[in-house]
Amino acid sequence: MTLFEIIILAIIQGLTEFLPISSSAHLILPAELLGWRNQGLAFDVAVHVGSLLAVMIYFRADVARLTAAWFSKGWSKEQSTDSKLAWWVIIGTIPAGLFGFLMKDWIELYARSALVIAITTIVFGLLLWWADAKASQRKSITQLTFRDTLFIGVAQAIAIIPGTSRSGITMTAGLMLGLDRESAARFSFLLSMPIILAAGLFSTLDLLEANHAVDWKALIYGAGFSFVAAYLCIHLFLSWISRIGMLPFVIYRLLLGVILLIFVFA
Repeated sequence: MTLFEIIILAIIQGLTEFLPISSSAHLILPAELLGWRNQGLAFDVAVHVGSLLAVMIYFRADVARLTAAWFSKGWSKEQSTDSKLAWWVIIGTIPAGLFGFLMKDWIELYARSALVIAITTIVFGLLLWWADAKASQRKSITQLTFRDTLFIGVAQAIAIIPGTSRSGITMTAGLMLGLDRESAARFSFLLSMPIILAAGLFSTLDLLEANHAVDWKALIYGAGFSFVAAYLCIHLFLSWISRIGMLPFVIYRLLLGVILLIFVFA
């Protein structure tokens, strides 16, 4: 890849990993519009590392607090608010981990088409609009229950289908449960850490088994630009989401889905 391609793809990954607009939909656009080749497994690992570092550093205080609470109170009968939230992050990750492990090969074989991505981009965009429009926004992240967490976790598992958007479907589920927008977004970001870490580890194992030549310069640039884009994205999204709502992202998803459909049937 050229340096320009590296920068553009890394920024796309960093932004779309956390916005409710589907990273998979965006990563096929350069190939469809510009004829770029697939960026390769090593680059995927690098940009995911950049995104993971961004969310972990941005939420470093939360991560430290929840980790400490889980180790001190997590196995106690008297759970603290933080130890309980740490458990919710763990429990919410399990459905996606299981579904990803069981369905990965099937998804790779049958669901990574532009048509599937276009349809899911539109359908789950409309679902996000409905959830945001009907949201009561009466609950904060500290009021999550086991059932709430399981519901959001199952929703996150659906995001293995390309075009769904992991952040989009988890925020949709949170809004449907009555979470306010910022709480839905924050819990989605916290849930992203173990999932991105697991995806990165599995991709790294695949990479080691494939024994590809590694372009370290491309990986370093990819991780760096992905980190910057993801960090800025998280900060701005949390600053704006309570005011602007989800409608701008819904409109964007619908337009993106239509563009993809045009390319499919052109």
